[in-house]
Amino acid sequence: MKVGFYGHVRQYQNIQKEIDANIQRVLLSGEYVQGPMLKQFEKELAEFHGTKFAVGVGNGTDAIWLSLMALGIGSGDEVITHPNTFFATAEAIWIAGATAVFVDCEPQTKCIDPAKIEAAITPKTKAIIPVHLYGQCADMRAIKKIADKHKLRVIEDNAQAIDASGDGFKIGELSDAATTSFIIQKNLGTFGDSGALVTNNAEMDARIRQLRNHGSNKRNVHSYGFNSRLDDLHAGILSAKLKHIHEWNDLRIKWASRYTAGLKGAKNFTLPYARPGYRHVFHLYAIETRKPEQRDALLDFLVKNEIDAKTHYSIAIHKQAGYPWGKGARIVGSVENAERNAATCISLPMFPELKAEEVDYVIAKTLEWDKAQK
Repeated sequence: MKVGFYGHVRQYQNIQKEIDANIQRVLLSGEYVQGPMLKQFEKELAEFHGTKFAVGVGNGTDAIWLSLMALGIGSGDEVITHPNTFFATAEAIWIAGATAVFVDCEPQTKCIDPAKIEAAITPKTKAIIPVHLYGQCADMRAIKKIADKHKLRVIEDNAQAIDASGDGFKIGELSDAATTSFIIQKNLGTFGDSGALVTNNAEMDARIRQLRNHGSNKRNVHSYGFNSRLDDLHAGILSAKLKHIHEWNDLRIKWASRYTAGLKGAKNFTLPYARPGYRHVFHLYAIETRKPEQRDALLDFLVKNEIDAKTHYSIAIHKQAGYPWGKGARIVGSVENAERNAATCISLPMFPELKAEEVDYVIAKTLEWDKAQK
């Protein structure tokens, strides 16, 4: 049996009429950039998150970078995050001209460890960027408490956890902004690149709308800005999909539960941890081998058995060739949990359109490998 990693085509086929109708509506409108479909989607996205504003931009990296700029964070400033995530989180800090400061993640959730943040704060620190990794919220209450104490901004990197929530709080509720990516592999993805942020800050909303459009909010009148706009075709696709996101995430949770029940008791890898009371939407179902040297062996075994498993994120940011040492970044304390996560993580196929027999096949083959280990 062949099991893919993504369900893009199946998802499109399931709601093809809705997506095609929105695409046709945009094409016939003649308004393809900052038109009525974008305005509709931004309104829907804000309502979905329970925030006052949503702004569509070119991609998730720009969403973080422009949020930093809108808050006045740049050269000479420091922003705290963690290194076991996608490179773009730190990249956005560097594009803004600030220094990325890395602290460790929690050993279970793999999200930023609030207990490690205060030791990294200096007079130059201006913000914290927690990443809601693999589909689970970071401990936003603890992070918010630290940020308030030290008068810091908080930008949530929510590229992997749309529709996730904490125990009584929503994403975007305890921060200055929550950013997201809509690249196709995300829980809510379009057929290409785009991103957005949600916020309750009216000044931030207005500033980013200006920054994304060449510094303009009036035709032919420009200030400092860039070109980072979510076009109406992508907005139409996302508007059709947004109506289904809660249902699709429920299916992800269902398949994650099936994986966990089937893989429980394995000796050579550990299973994902879901914090009690939180809604974990499983952008990825990431297991960790007990030894780093086992990771590639298990991955090769699964791929040879036609299971398209993958690694996320197998090289921690501070070990990447593009990592800007010196003024561009620094590490505070040990980041051993983050480094272990990068060295041992394997993501099993996870998408709403999976079938029970596919999940069971992945379970069977993963256990077959586990039992063969000495």
